[in-house]
Amino acid sequence: MASKLDSLSQWLKDRKIIEVECLVPDMTGIARGKISPTSKFLAERGMRLPESVLLQSVTGDYVEDELYYELLDPADIDMFCRPDPNAVFVAPWALESTAQVIHDTYDKFGNPIDLSPRNVLKRVLALYAEQGWRPIVAPEMEFYLTQRCDDPDYPLQPPVGRSGRQETGRQSFSIDAANEFDPLFEDMYAWCEAQGLDLDTLIHEEGTAQMEINFRHGDALHLADQIFVFKRTLREAALKHNVTVTFMAKPMTGEPGSAMHLHQNVVDAHSGHNVFASEDGSMSELFLNHIAGLQRYIPEALPLFAPNVNSFRRFLPDTSAPVNVEWGEDNRTVGLRVPDSSAQGRRVENRLPGADANPYLAIAASLLCGFIGMQEGLHPSPPVKGRAYERRNLRLPLNLEAALEAMEQSKTLERYLGRRFCRGYVAVKRAENENFKRVISSWEREFLLLSV
Repeated sequence: MASKLDSLSQWLKDRKIIEVECLVPDMTGIARGKISPTSKFLAERGMRLPESVLLQSVTGDYVEDELYYELLDPADIDMFCRPDPNAVFVAPWALESTAQVIHDTYDKFGNPIDLSPRNVLKRVLALYAEQGWRPIVAPEMEFYLTQRCDDPDYPLQPPVGRSGRQETGRQSFSIDAANEFDPLFEDMYAWCEAQGLDLDTLIHEEGTAQMEINFRHGDALHLADQIFVFKRTLREAALKHNVTVTFMAKPMTGEPGSAMHLHQNVVDAHSGHNVFASEDGSMSELFLNHIAGLQRYIPEALPLFAPNVNSFRRFLPDTSAPVNVEWGEDNRTVGLRVPDSSAQGRRVENRLPGADANPYLAIAASLLCGFIGMQEGLHPSPPVKGRAYERRNLRLPLNLEAALEAMEQSKTLERYLGRRFCRGYVAVKRAENENFKRVISSWEREFLLLSV
């Protein structure tokens, strides 16, 4: 570790970095941490943060007191945050030369903090490593560009592009519609290249001013770090061009939701062979076990893919999103799609995670569900041919409250992810849900105010 930290020190000096953003992803995926002068960062090689930041909700509130003091030390002690030399990125938008360094979290005895989303993903990857396997993932991130608006009661509107006009109608895969925002995307690509992010293609998605960025396949932890940094990068590029970018799962009424599709397969760590393919190129038993694990356990892990009240708006009928854990070959209407590919490229695409999901937790949960299926030798349902939106046999919980109840009752998730993490995560999401229920919506004012 010392040599890696020495190489990090040299990296910072070579790039004349003046300031370091020391980052820890919280349950929601928000970057918590401290901004430090490089000299102080190099001298301390880490930081301390209250362990309680890992139980903050998206509103900045905490879980109820009784559970708070059960899950955390009553003295609100610090955790020790150590920089990961493999998770270092420049911040090209900063006025001064700045680096972003993602940190891992430990207690005073050097044990990984089990509430940390990044540690949760590491825990799942260790399960694969024990079997001599290495997961490969390729995320696809959907998002909307919108006009800037400082009043949350107003519906979001598409931004004005280079033509001076707002986009209208559905423009799926339109090159010209994507080119309306060329200056923004040129900055995005330049900044991502400066950070070493493995972006692939840019696509105009189905919604009005809805886009998708695909990442090249690679190591699961590194890709989770990249998504975490990419979200910050794209928001900064949008601000520069006076628009807003949102990764909400369903930001606009009448428009499709935004997903974080996860392509995943597993290779032998020594030979690099895709264990999802048999010697004759057919689907291996492990592949079918993996799909069966996703089918069996995604309903219990759904809050890790759909973490917010808004997430479940994406699953409403006629929203172009899968609403079940059916699987099928080259079928975009199922939750688990098997793309048409070579044997070595065989993979499953989990189409259920929303763009609002914490990337560390969504990837961890998706890989874990498949892993359990491989360990338990589960068998999947028959693959679906044709449209699957209306199939009801393998449907998901219908709202966040039901999903949290299913996760809370899951002894399997508790066994693999730890009781403290499962209880803490459910508690954070319940706190957010209670906060949401206190807000009176525009629908209630429109239809109930003078009618009931």
